[in-house]
Formats: sequence, C-alpha cells, structure tokens
Amino acid sequence: MTTNFLGIPIQGDITRGANRVDQKPIDEFQPVLQAMLDDPTIVEFGWRQYTPYFNDGEPCEFSAQGTWVRTTADEDVDEYQLEMWGHASVGKVTTEWGDVDPETNRRIALSTTYEGPDRARYDRCKALEAAIEAGHFEHVLLDAFGDHANITVRRDGIEVEFYDHD
Repeated sequence: MTTNFLGIPIQGDITRGANRVDQKPIDEFQPVLQAMLDDPTIVEFGWRQYTPYFNDGEPCEFSAQGTWVRTTADEDVDEYQLEMWGHASVGKVTTEWGDVDPETNRRIALSTTYEGPDRARYDRCKALEAAIEAGHFEHVLLDAFGDHANITVRRDGIEVEFYDHD
C-alpha cells in the first residue's frame, strides 16, 4: 500500500498519534448548554479543562472534566461536592449488575434506580457532563476558553479563571 500526502509519496514508518474522538461543531453543544440555562433551579455550572504537564510517560493531551452543577438547594456547598458522580440536590442513578455477557464481555445491567428530586433535571445535567467529558467538543471548548481554565457558566455570563494544576 502506497501512502501519500496530497499526491506526494511518503516513505518510512508513520507513528500514529492518539485516537481522538470525532469532534462536533458548537451548534450541537448549544442545546445542551441552553437546557441548563433554562432550568430556574440551576444557579451555575462549570468544569475544568487543561493539558497535564506530566502524565507518567504517556502523551499529555487536553481534556475537559470535573463537570459540576450548583442548584438553588446548594447555597454554601463547595464546588467539588457538586460534581456529577453523586450530587445531593440533583440525584444519582444506581445500577444493579448481573453476570458478564459472553459475547460482549461486559456485565449486564439488570436495573437502574434514580434517587433524587427531579429525574429530568438529572438527565439534563448528565447530558452536559457527557458533552463536556466525552471529548467530542474539545476543539470547541479549547478555542472558546483556552487551556488551563476553570469555567463557570451563569445566566449573566461565563467566567474563565486560570486553573493551576499539577
């Protein structure tokens, strides 16, 4: 198989970079963001985005993570207690797992149970978390807010602060 670049043959071994997920345009991020802004009980939300300085020999790659949500019920709660893995005022989903499916080699989810005040709000918050943390909008987020940033979104504006990390 001949490899070329714009019709010019390439010789030698090509070391492929990271297998990044397909990127999506900003117009696909907008409805997820708007759903959060339209919820009157959500006061603010945000995430951290940065490229690590050192990653144990692995390539250092930009990512966004740590999605959090503050509702009207979370007046004096620290940001790290607002992350989506077990948010008190948004709720959580617990999954009961069964045996491993021999075809997929994955455990089978038998049932899921939502615990919290509003399942629709929970689903909107999880959609935001997935949009930010799944990597499909990394170019959009990096272009809009830069690297090493802590993002806070409120109805009246977006605050970007330098995120100092190790």
